[in-house]
Amino acid sequence: MTKTGADYAWFENDFPDIAEAYCFTLVRGLSAAELVSRLEGRPEVPLQGIAAVVDAAFAQYDLEEGDRQLIAMTAVGAWTLLIEPNGYFGTTEDRALPASAGASWVSHFVNINGVGTFLWAEDQVLRLCFEPMFPEDRWGNTPDELLAVMEQIGFNLEEEDPETDLSSPAAFALAEHLTGVAVTPALLQDTMFTCVTVQIR
Repeated sequence: MTKTGADYAWFENDFPDIAEAYCFTLVRGLSAAELVSRLEGRPEVPLQGIAAVVDAAFAQYDLEEGDRQLIAMTAVGAWTLLIEPNGYFGTTEDRALPASAGASWVSHFVNINGVGTFLWAEDQVLRLCFEPMFPEDRWGNTPDELLAVMEQIGFNLEEEDPETDLSSPAAFALAEHLTGVAVTPALLQDTMFTCVTVQIR
């Protein structure tokens, strides 16, 4: 059964430090090592749990004056999960599309102002991209392929504003629909993450 945005409401409640600004990316077809090479990542100290990752990301931002982004990585089945606290690298088309060569790439981000992006690419082809708060405006090679699923998950495709905005948790549900990978509290709390930093400007 397809998860909905309501199924990911725990994320904002349980992990407020990262929930206000993040980017989650799932990649299939590339190992973590291959991803690091494509992203020209610089290895950093491994970290256990998302709280440590968030602390390190903000410390890194201050240290590098915003020039580099910390990315925490782990394998989840056939996919590699990348988490960027206060980041957006995974949804940047000019970086994500070339990096998706020979791979599936599903990424979503939101910043502290509520601005966000959902991006789905296959082998350098942009299949779908949209801002989760405004899903009626979509672009890509197959912008309407997931329309019924998006509505079922909880994206607001009506003209009227919803009583409850579930656009951010709905992005997690849509990513799970495309990848089969569920982001869970245990995954975030217990994982020993491989960490790298990448140049962002």
